[in-house]
Amino acid sequence: MDENKNLNQELLEEESSIDFSKIFKDLLKHKTLYYKVLPLAFVLAAIYALSLPNYYSCTVKLSPELSGSGSKSGLASLASSFGVNLGAAMGNSTEALFPTLYPDLMNSVDFKTSLFEVPVTREEDQKSFTYYDYLMNEQKAPWWSKAKKAFFDLFKSDEEEQETKVDPFRLTKPQTDIVKAIDKNVVCDVDKKTMVITINVTDQDPLICATMADSVKTRLQKFITDYRTSKARVDLKYNQKLYGEAKAKYEQARDAYARFSDSHREVSSQSAQTKQADLQNEMQMQQQIYQQVVAQLQQAEMKVQQETPAFTTLQSATVPVRKTGPKRAQMCLIFLFLAFLGTTAWILYKEDDLKPLLGLS
Repeated sequence: MDENKNLNQELLEEESSIDFSKIFKDLLKHKTLYYKVLPLAFVLAAIYALSLPNYYSCTVKLSPELSGSGSKSGLASLASSFGVNLGAAMGNSTEALFPTLYPDLMNSVDFKTSLFEVPVTREEDQKSFTYYDYLMNEQKAPWWSKAKKAFFDLFKSDEEEQETKVDPFRLTKPQTDIVKAIDKNVVCDVDKKTMVITINVTDQDPLICATMADSVKTRLQKFITDYRTSKARVDLKYNQKLYGEAKAKYEQARDAYARFSDSHREVSSQSAQTKQADLQNEMQMQQQIYQQVVAQLQQAEMKVQQETPAFTTLQSATVPVRKTGPKRAQMCLIFLFLAFLGTTAWILYKEDDLKPLLGLS
């Protein structure tokens, strides 16, 4: 009991050592400092916030068709609700490019450089550019970024400013900068439970923002379709080649039989009849081969159609009406709050009030 009383007494003594009235008086004594610091912080925050350009966001959502047998789709769907993918483990899917890999695909240099030549039109003046030229020459930037760019441009050589052909294996410095800008502006995310693909594009122009969101969606669909149908299209091309050869041979055998029959209509010799029978057999054999190739060609065409994935657009690209940012009022409040905390900490340090608050002797 005595020990508990001593502990409580020590705690009360420590609490009483913090003189809150003195702290409040010290803060009031330096209130003129708040009158100087807070307006200055507000002005600096306003200058910073107003220097930032507006930007817009556009979101597109897709639901891809997944390959797999219908008998196991129920269990796979149940497992996916818990974030588990049974497609590869159960062996019911032959698709190597699973939707969870789509963000990695869009982060590849090949995919980003394919967006360089996308035509875009600016909303304010309806001026058209390629996406590369727009990002390179038409982007608004804060004054300090412009000053920094102007400074480094002084040390640029004329060779660096020359335009070169885009080679994903060896990008130039400007091309690398544009790839980094696209990496920030174009973001792809996949929900592991529902496999819904979300593409978000950010840009300073609302029309270009929606245009690029729709273009990225289209290009992603095309790449996935080309991947899924690549083997079927190779088989189709091969069957088309066989079809052309079989058709030519059949027509050649048919014409040879017809010419021989017309020229030996009145001839009844055994050799002529044997030759005519051989030509007829050859024509019939080429006809059978031709019919088989036609059937194989039709199956190959059906296979391409079967392997072509279907996409359900859950949310289409729409030109945003309101800007996404920057949130200037929120920035100003954060600046003011930090300035208030910093000023208060400096006053407490100057008046030697921090030691009791921090428990220092």
